[in-house]
Amino acid sequence: MKLLITGATGFVGKNLVARLLQDNHTLCAIVKPSTETITFKKEVGVFVFKDNEEELISFTKNENFDGVIHLASLVLTSHEPKDIKNLVESNIFFPTAVLDAAIKNNIPWFINTGTFWQHYENKKYSPVNLYAATKQAYEAIAQYYIETSAINFVTIKLSDNFGPLDSRSKIFNLLLKIKKTKETLDMSPGQQIIDISYIDNLVDGYVQMINLLSKDTGRKLSGKYFVINANKILTLKKFVSIFEKISKTKLNINWGGKSYRPREVMIPWRKGLRIPGWEPSVSLEEGIKKTLEDV
Repeated sequence: MKLLITGATGFVGKNLVARLLQDNHTLCAIVKPSTETITFKKEVGVFVFKDNEEELISFTKNENFDGVIHLASLVLTSHEPKDIKNLVESNIFFPTAVLDAAIKNNIPWFINTGTFWQHYENKKYSPVNLYAATKQAYEAIAQYYIETSAINFVTIKLSDNFGPLDSRSKIFNLLLKIKKTKETLDMSPGQQIIDISYIDNLVDGYVQMINLLSKDTGRKLSGKYFVINANKILTLKKFVSIFEKISKTKLNINWGGKSYRPREVMIPWRKGLRIPGWEPSVSLEEGIKKTLEDV
């Protein structure tokens, strides 16, 4: 298939692009002018979106894409007033422009990416932060297009994830850092329960959804959302102990050295439906071991 993808330079995006190229799909990444594209493989086409919707519509008209995978997102755990415009432009305006262009050019399907942070305290909708609220706002906008067009639109909601070559300031990388430096890390009491998945499981989920959508000519999936989650949820403290066991390292962590964040997610969302036909193939322990081997 010929696929248009946003967020191709992100952690999930880079891994998904590698798999899709391996599966012989033709890919084009849509990026902002500030995005560094030199890291793209030569097989990946690039369209630079300069906030010009007409140019985007014209581009997609000539390319005849089979589907869109939307991964791009501005993720902020908290925000300052100066961040509001960027959050709205990145998480609402940009994907709306892409979806509008897809519909005007009869692209059959669109995979959106949401977050478990849209479901604070396991609620149907309660945003953990403004970032999560903008993701929900985009889903509300997409509902208009679902009801007034023939596009097959689905959302995949992600929890935390990890894997090799991840440059984000996430828990796994913090543990890797103090494993190497031996410094002490102040952390919360560590009783929050986390749902964390190895990157290959996420990629498998997206590939499965692409396969399902390519066969769903009746649009039975349209408007639905699915999750990619782990078989095992555990406390942050337990996750660290598993990391220590597999890495054979005792980390210097000051549990309770910092307070829980405002609206700390103590219980992850567990009410979403998994992608039909998908199950995680890599266990937490296997994922940790694979990641450590590639460091």
